[in-house]
Amino acid sequence: MSDAVEIHPTAVIGDDVALGPGTKVGAHAVIEDGVVLGRDSRIWPGAFIGSHTTLGDGNQIHPNAVIGHLPQDLGFDPETVTYTRIGDRNTFREGSQVHRATKAGEATVIGDDNLFMALTHVAHDCKIGNRVVFVNQASVPGHCEVGDRVLMSGFTGIHQFCRIGRLAMVSALSVSNKDLPPFFIFGGRPALAESVNRVGLRRAGLSIEARNNIKQAYKILYRSGLHTPEALARIEAEVPCEETAELVAFVRASKRGIAPGTLSAVDALSKKGHRAGTRGERGKREE
Repeated sequence: MSDAVEIHPTAVIGDDVALGPGTKVGAHAVIEDGVVLGRDSRIWPGAFIGSHTTLGDGNQIHPNAVIGHLPQDLGFDPETVTYTRIGDRNTFREGSQVHRATKAGEATVIGDDNLFMALTHVAHDCKIGNRVVFVNQASVPGHCEVGDRVLMSGFTGIHQFCRIGRLAMVSALSVSNKDLPPFFIFGGRPALAESVNRVGLRRAGLSIEARNNIKQAYKILYRSGLHTPEALARIEAEVPCEETAELVAFVRASKRGIAPGTLSAVDALSKKGHRAGTRGERGKREE
């Protein structure tokens, strides 16, 4: 690649902006004061990058994407210096948004190799890991944490201060006001733990042994009928490994509680004595 920086004559570039070698800035793009861009990035026409934003190498900011703008917080003073810090090789598609933090000196942080599709939203003070995919119009509000390789399907969302664990998948149209533990698939309104994310685990290169351990841990946590502390102790005793230790630590660190699981029709009949197969049964929580 060429090391030359290309800036369209209609682009607006603020003061103290650093553009890495090979970066291209398209027509009518706006880059405010104090922005730092790594090498070989592409700022497409009409994109906006706000003050005090740092991006690494190889990022793509598509038309009408807004990166590092003011947070949507009624108590925020626009004169407060806060930051947006983004790693390498991220793609922000049309109309996607990332807002900077709310408290002086703090930052909204995004890692590497993430894809944010059209109209996705990452609010102030969020921490996003690596190789995450936000499908169209998925969003996270303020102070959320999203682990590596999470897939948020279209039109999904969670509550402020919630966490999503590594390799979790959130099905389309789902919402949650609870933490979503790693390795599982969640769906519904509110989102319930439906199964192990088998495809995601395999694609991430987890061993068969690790995947089997996660499957067993899922059954203990969501199908055994044990209270959460008892289930976690049993997981530690029966299926100890790096992945199940990660799961246990995530659940124990939860301040909002974790999403509940679903009941199968057989469970619903035996435990509740209700007619199985209705839409209402799917949402019933385990004892």
